[in-house]
Amino acid sequence: MRAVVQRVKRAEVRIDDEVVGRIGRGFVVLLGVGKADGEAAGEALAEKIANLRIWDDDQGKMNRSLLEAGGQVLCVSQFTLYGDCRKGRRPSYDQAASPEQAAHLYEIFVRSLRGRGIPTETGRFRAMMDVELVNDGPVTLLLDSDRLF
Repeated sequence: MRAVVQRVKRAEVRIDDEVVGRIGRGFVVLLGVGKADGEAAGEALAEKIANLRIWDDDQGKMNRSLLEAGGQVLCVSQFTLYGDCRKGRRPSYDQAASPEQAAHLYEIFVRSLRGRGIPTETGRFRAMMDVELVNDGPVTLLLDSDRLF
């Protein structure tokens, strides 16, 4: 699995002008699922994100986790994170999971965050969405369950 994690002051996702997910302070997580991913990848990535120490402590040092800061998550599926742009001009999505596999593992990831007590909103799987957010910092991290980066 791959995730783009952005620390935000607020964020929302809309489909056809309807707000389907909205959070205050927390993370927007753009989540892509690869062919080789299994349930363990979703659990591990949720654990990592819940405990990333990128919130300021009382001394202004990034030393607190999302759990400690009481933040929320807005998770949006994004298969394009598996776009391979090394050849030509059209990305290849050969390494992206099938929609059925991706939907299942996306739900496991979301349930894992919620199971840790993190309020988690979502977009709608396979829908065209408008995601609006206010970056905090900005702080943006790239995560990969295979630890490629």
